[in-house]
Amino acid sequence: MFMSREKKTAATLIATMFCATAAFAQTEVPDTIQADALAEITVQAPKVIHKADMDVFYPSKSAVEASKDGMALLRNMLIPTMTVNDVLGTVTSSGKDVQVRINGRVATIDQVKALLPETIKRVEWTDNPGLRYNGATAVVNFIVANPTLGGSLMAQAMPSLNTAFGNYGASLKLNNGRSQWGVSANYKLTNKIDAHREYTETFTRPDGSILTRTETPVDGYVNDTSGSLQLDYSYIKPDTTVLWVAIRGDRRWPEGSMFDGLMSLSNGENDIRMRDYSRRTGFSPVLSAYLEQHFAHNQLIAVDFNASLYNGRTVQSYTEQVAGATEYITDVNTSIKDRNSAYGIEADYIRNWRNSKLTAGVSYTANRNRSTYENLGGEVFNQRQDKVYLFAEYFRRIGKVTLTGGLGAQYTSFHFKETNQGNSSWNLRPQFSATYKPAQSHQLRLGFTSWQTAPSLAETNVAPQQLDGFQWQIGNPNLKTSSSYMLSLNYNFMFPRVMGALGLRAFSSPDAITACYNWADDRLVTSFENSDGLQNLAFYLSPQVEVIPDWVMMSGTLQYKAERMKGRGYRHYNHNWSGGVTAVVQHWGFNLMAQYQKSESSLFGEKLTWGESYSVVSLGYGRDNWEIAAGVYCPFTKYDQGARLYNRYNNNEMHLRIDMAPMPFLQFSYNLQWGRQKRGAGKLVNVDAGVDSSKATRR
Repeated sequence: MFMSREKKTAATLIATMFCATAAFAQTEVPDTIQADALAEITVQAPKVIHKADMDVFYPSKSAVEASKDGMALLRNMLIPTMTVNDVLGTVTSSGKDVQVRINGRVATIDQVKALLPETIKRVEWTDNPGLRYNGATAVVNFIVANPTLGGSLMAQAMPSLNTAFGNYGASLKLNNGRSQWGVSANYKLTNKIDAHREYTETFTRPDGSILTRTETPVDGYVNDTSGSLQLDYSYIKPDTTVLWVAIRGDRRWPEGSMFDGLMSLSNGENDIRMRDYSRRTGFSPVLSAYLEQHFAHNQLIAVDFNASLYNGRTVQSYTEQVAGATEYITDVNTSIKDRNSAYGIEADYIRNWRNSKLTAGVSYTANRNRSTYENLGGEVFNQRQDKVYLFAEYFRRIGKVTLTGGLGAQYTSFHFKETNQGNSSWNLRPQFSATYKPAQSHQLRLGFTSWQTAPSLAETNVAPQQLDGFQWQIGNPNLKTSSSYMLSLNYNFMFPRVMGALGLRAFSSPDAITACYNWADDRLVTSFENSDGLQNLAFYLSPQVEVIPDWVMMSGTLQYKAERMKGRGYRHYNHNWSGGVTAVVQHWGFNLMAQYQKSESSLFGEKLTWGESYSVVSLGYGRDNWEIAAGVYCPFTKYDQGARLYNRYNNNEMHLRIDMAPMPFLQFSYNLQWGRQKRGAGKLVNVDAGVDSSKATRR
């Protein structure tokens, strides 16, 4: 059993949040009310409205004034169970990525950063998405109004002061009646950030002999630089037609890392110079189109199309050399050139009645992957993947109870041309939720959802990849699409100056696709299998406290998770505490933010992984259309991201440390808008046609 080493931190988080909740729940003050102007109609609405399938948050005036882009506004709203890191550009919930949408369209973090806070009318938060979200664990949707005349301009920059790290973006939108033209550009810089890796591994051969290798770091760095340019056009005829078209180019400069170290072996060999290098570069053009047409009797049909190409190269190099020698003990090089494509189309029919709604849809997604292994003399592997998904979902409101039920069916097929190997399967996807809402301030929701995960290109590709002197990886083309199921019980509460959520989640993936290991002669081969299953149970509390109205806000999440993983020849357990606290002080144009996040550890297969635990402090000042801020990333904590493998043949532990922390940074934002406001395009359907890319495996 793997025990958490952060009990004191967890206890502190528990005491802080429970004491704050108890203190302020006893204070009697009126609920926060604000005016929401939408389509030139003033609507008086609570700060949050708990609906049957989502929570709707209305940003306060002070939060809007203290924010100069959509990401900062989302952070300042302090939505319970959601963690926003605008330094790294991530939105997560309980350690899982949150799907981000703008007016219903799937969007990127860069597109959220390009939003003007003044145009964000509300934020819809769904922690139990329905069938049409196709397996998303959580969804946040920005409802944005666009001008009918004039336009908007926004620019933002966040450079680091002590290393080559930063985020930069600009967006211009021009409006004319029902049409809007837009152009946006984003650039993320992470260039040779000093880092080092701590790595220890023990190998056990079938005859019982043991060898331990210990890596002492000498040098290293990480790269992750990317950019994008997008042109888009939208046409909106209210209650009749919505058209949206976009062309985008995504460019990835060298993404990867280099770790240099000295290796010592338990058999007495020492001073072996080890160098582990990886790099991936590529370019991907993307075309997206969306059409929504309304008909009589509250009916509509929505069609979404997405197509993308990918041309790129993945390189992996691993060498071992005795200090002072001219020849290598081990010299492994992998070079894969990808020319891949993907396209998808989805059509949905939606019919609304007074207290009910029917949604039915069908989608088709195709991936065509062509990988050339240059290190194998130019050997080519062609893989074909096809997915068909059909679903129907019915929503019904009966007094204080709302019921939703649906059923989906997914067909998945993948096939390798050269070896004539592959697999195909049909999987059912049931969904159900029941919501009881006795009053506006209390809501109880029970939900059951399911989804499928198809094997990736790397997991099925039979091309052998060498990792080091005796470790190899070979994909398994006989993998089957795995299914996942989650049961959740959630209680939302709202008292004067305190609101939040208390919940329970039970998850099961009985045939999760995981790595497996086996000796073949003198090689330790990593492959993949449909395991005997992963189950976990998580409890969480997420309060938000208005400490001083319009001045000081606090929010936090505390989670306990227990899980079990079974596979070929093993059974592992894990339990841990995780969570975080965010505090925001804002007034007179100033915004002080402090954040601490303790990431959860997750068991999958025989590997225990933990994400980024961090802290952030920043102070900003905004006036008119400008805002400037200064902050420090990881001022109180050390950066640590890593994994631990508990396999009987290979037991290892790895820590990735970033030497830049603490990292001081500056933020500059400018936004300007002109013209009247109207409702923006609301996209109801999103087809997923993400293009695949190869991955060169490493130690």
